[in-house]
Amino acid sequence: MLGVLAADDMAGRRTFTPGIDKAAAFIADEFKKTGLQTLKGNGNFLQSFQMVKPQFISASAQLDGQALDTKQVIVVTCQPKLLLNEQSGYQMVRILKGANFLAEARKYAQLTSNLVVLVDTSFASNFGRLVNLKNQLFASAHSVVFLLTDKIPARYQIEAQHEITTQNLANVVGILPGKTLPNEYVIFSGHYDHLGVNSRRAVNGDSIYNGANDDAAGTTAVMLLARYYQALGNNARTLVFAAFTAEEVGGFGATYFSQRFNPDEVKAMFNIEMIGTESKWGKNSAYITGYDKTDMGKIMQDNLAGTAFVFYPDPYPDQNLFYRSDNATLARLGVPAHTLSTSKMDNEPNYHKPSDEIGTLDMANMTRIIQAIALSARGIVAGTQTPTRVDTRNLR
Repeated sequence: MLGVLAADDMAGRRTFTPGIDKAAAFIADEFKKTGLQTLKGNGNFLQSFQMVKPQFISASAQLDGQALDTKQVIVVTCQPKLLLNEQSGYQMVRILKGANFLAEARKYAQLTSNLVVLVDTSFASNFGRLVNLKNQLFASAHSVVFLLTDKIPARYQIEAQHEITTQNLANVVGILPGKTLPNEYVIFSGHYDHLGVNSRRAVNGDSIYNGANDDAAGTTAVMLLARYYQALGNNARTLVFAAFTAEEVGGFGATYFSQRFNPDEVKAMFNIEMIGTESKWGKNSAYITGYDKTDMGKIMQDNLAGTAFVFYPDPYPDQNLFYRSDNATLARLGVPAHTLSTSKMDNEPNYHKPSDEIGTLDMANMTRIIQAIALSARGIVAGTQTPTRVDTRNLR
């Protein structure tokens, strides 16, 4: 598996290239051979979706006949032209002083309904940051308009124009239904995309960024865990095995996937990222991002009692890995969603280099890590252990 994903003929699995399509087809075939079910029984292991890139042209708003400054208007939309008023059927909501501004804005910007969001002027210094919400849009017929104002208008008129481009993407997702708790979900995930081919950054004539550790290793772990649990056949909770696309260009695959779940039904997420090398503590060890956010790490370590394996807290807290990896979307919604890794973030010699090839990995140690994940997750999979939730009250 790992050798196939990291082979030169995958051309580095870059997003929006034939190489990543080839990798997706291989993972889907492995899920089929394992005997997993498809997501929602659609007969296809590919969770296909579109990314939308709106290029801003213009935006304006009038509230009760008074024009707002352009800097007080941010429109998040997939539509090239938008013209609306109080009769357009948009729901009006407010982000009040003292609220968790960015968390509230991210929630509204998922484009699940048509909204006009009135933002309290106490957030003026951060209002401009909302333009970043346009960088991660999934195709939607809905639009959201953010207005920086303390007024609640009786009448309004809003116009916006964008140049819209779309691109196709796909996660690969397989399901193992739960025997007794089918509506409770445990997710095992990794990202299968990497950096592709870059002749301008070739090293010793090698221009293929194979991404063996990043993250063919994690994706391989997901496929092997799927085989393991399918063979056991006794999982109480429904297990979801996901290979995410587009991690390297913004985490779009994991974000789209995560938004399709009711977070209250997801009991744990094991996101596996770069486990092919030894951790800073050596063999038989890995770390868990956000270890202090829930008791999931403690549960996992307790389940390893009597073994030589240790899961440590993330030793790189200054890099904020907990909210940078593919676990982040669900973690921000309170799910005990953590990334498991061995990557030495301060000194990983092959990270994002053509030298990240299968020959640089410690396969025996990687096998022990996958075994430790399976053993440490047993109570969570069986429904007898449930990690505490992430406290979302003070999220940025």
